[in-house]
Amino acid sequence: MTDASTNDAVVARIRHWIETVVVGMNFCPFAKRELKRGSIRFRICPDPDMESVLTELIRECAHLDADAGTETTLLILQDGFDDFEDYLDLIGLAEDLLADQGYEGVYQIASFHPDYRFADAEADDPANYTNRSPYPMLHLLREAGLEHAIDNYPDPDSIPENNIGKARALGADYWRQLMTDLHGMDFPSR
Repeated sequence: MTDASTNDAVVARIRHWIETVVVGMNFCPFAKRELKRGSIRFRICPDPDMESVLTELIRECAHLDADAGTETTLLILQDGFDDFEDYLDLIGLAEDLLADQGYEGVYQIASFHPDYRFADAEADDPANYTNRSPYPMLHLLREAGLEHAIDNYPDPDSIPENNIGKARALGADYWRQLMTDLHGMDFPSR
């Protein structure tokens, strides 16, 4: 596959995951609107090293500054950061960088990783699948847009608990099979 077709396939896999899991399971009640509007930017980070990813993150902040039509960016780490602990280090540095660059309160990062694990959860807890994705990603969100969506949603505090309950009710076997099916589609494997 050429780089362009590989990138297209990676974006297609992420889009399918959003449609199936994030929107399909209603894990994020705000995502469907943005997906339909086409206001989600999908960017593949070309280099897997820490410095390159952080540089791309700031470039995406600049893009969001300049383009009001883009509500959110998914910075996809197709290569690198497979180790969840290394990914968590990246998240910490990324959040520090946003603050250092004056973006604290403007943008925030949501994290998604194939091996995502909440700090207080067992590795096989189905709740972890609420933040598991086909590739490691940094999800850059506009705080103002998020606040507006939350202000117009009844009982936003219930969203995480509802998601955890839904994920646990479906069970770990369901989630493992769904992620296997997503990986088995005609997309490049990790």
